[in-house]
Amino acid sequence: MATNSSTSKVVHRKNGKTSVTSSSPKENGSTRQESNHTELHSRDTVQWARDVERIKMEVIEQMKVQMSEVLDKALTDSLRSLSQSTQWDINGNTHSHTDEKARSELFEISHVRTIYHMFIAALFLFIISTLAVDYIDQGRLVLDFDLFFYAFGLLGTVVWAWFIMFTYTLLGPYHVLSQWADLYHRSSWNMSVSVATAVILLVAQMGVLGYFPVFVVVHYQLPPASRFIVILEQIRFLMKSYSFIRETVVAVVREKTAKGESCRFPTLSNYLYFLFCPTLIYREAYPRNPYIRWNYVWRNFAKILGSLFYLYFILVRLCIPVFMNESNRPFSTRTLVLAIFHSTLPGMLMLLLGFFAFLHCWLNAFAEMLRFADRMFYKDWWNSTSFANYYRTWNIVVHDWLYYYAYRDFVWLTGHRFRSVATMSVFAVSAFVHEYAFTMGFGFFYPVMFVLFAVIGGVFNFTLNDKRKGPMWNVIMWTCLFIGQGVQVCLYCLEWYAQVHCPRTGTGFWELVTPRSWTCNL
Repeated sequence: MATNSSTSKVVHRKNGKTSVTSSSPKENGSTRQESNHTELHSRDTVQWARDVERIKMEVIEQMKVQMSEVLDKALTDSLRSLSQSTQWDINGNTHSHTDEKARSELFEISHVRTIYHMFIAALFLFIISTLAVDYIDQGRLVLDFDLFFYAFGLLGTVVWAWFIMFTYTLLGPYHVLSQWADLYHRSSWNMSVSVATAVILLVAQMGVLGYFPVFVVVHYQLPPASRFIVILEQIRFLMKSYSFIRETVVAVVREKTAKGESCRFPTLSNYLYFLFCPTLIYREAYPRNPYIRWNYVWRNFAKILGSLFYLYFILVRLCIPVFMNESNRPFSTRTLVLAIFHSTLPGMLMLLLGFFAFLHCWLNAFAEMLRFADRMFYKDWWNSTSFANYYRTWNIVVHDWLYYYAYRDFVWLTGHRFRSVATMSVFAVSAFVHEYAFTMGFGFFYPVMFVLFAVIGGVFNFTLNDKRKGPMWNVIMWTCLFIGQGVQVCLYCLEWYAQVHCPRTGTGFWELVTPRSWTCNL
């Protein structure tokens, strides 16, 4: 008992207590330890549950963000694995038969080819009707292409203006970035060098690719088609150079090099290839085909020429006679509504011609000449049951650029929040660029494209979204496209003839931005 009592006191002193209990020391200490252990375990369990819940929410949010990136990279990864698994000759050409699948054409499908033949028949009807009308009116067969010569006038000015923009886009950003990349890893003044490089590039881009094309278009009073060539090439060079700058800067910053060593930089030949290949996303390597089908190239250019003649006959037979007469009538709501519905057919024909001539023929021709194997320029947008899907599949080339450099960068800058705001910002950028192109191309400001893209397009993107399924929604989409094209053709044609009959009398701000068709009364 003396031994046990002594032991109990020792135990109580170790626990910081002076009282002596009648219970066994081992049982007493064990009970307190279990109680403390239970309390600590309970607290740890609650904290662990909270941590698990927080981690779960973070994982779910990260998966939402990364899932889209994983899906976007799936095609690129598959192409890379394909290129690695195929055999390459000494010139870097692949001999895989899979590349032939990328050459498959939409118009090799018999049903689509039949629709193509129907459009050719309609072109013949336009030609025959034009010849018949000319013979009845003038007593002879006449095919007057003065409209072509007017629209594509001053091509010499267009050529040298394009050459200046191209030379700067090729040499300017490339050499500025190469000097920056060389100094970035060698100099201790990384931030100062980067800021100075950004300022130089911004000033150069604004001067050569911003101000210069506008000066050429306005100063030389280029006709419409020549204006569109200069302005669209200006936009293309801006988008291409931005992609090159964006991708190169990220690659240089992320590259790990030893102190004093220069980093790896893209070759000028790769950048030159990128400026002509039909993509707006810069990569150091693209999937390539082993040979060029020159017959396929010439056929595509012939189809583009045929599409231009098709557009000519649409304007001559369906637009110019109607709107020349409409401009002599008093403006009324009835006149406007009738003109809009009359313009739906030529407007839709112009849309389909633009799709066929540019997205199919032009891009495939350059892809074939450059042996560019990725021919995903568009998807089956005509089967869309929602405008959200239509916007994604109509023009894959521009959509990819907007997704990578407008939407995804905006989401990243905002911490993966405000996705709806990011979507609307993409619509705003697209609307501004379309409105700028049409304003500079036609020579007057009429914000039809901006309203259709930024306002109506944004509303349709959220209301007629991917939840809409079934054939009826496809009918609704096509109906909206018909009406939208009719509105564009009608309002721009009315404004064109209003500018002719009621030219501007001043250079004030409101004089320039107020449509003449609102106030022009003959």
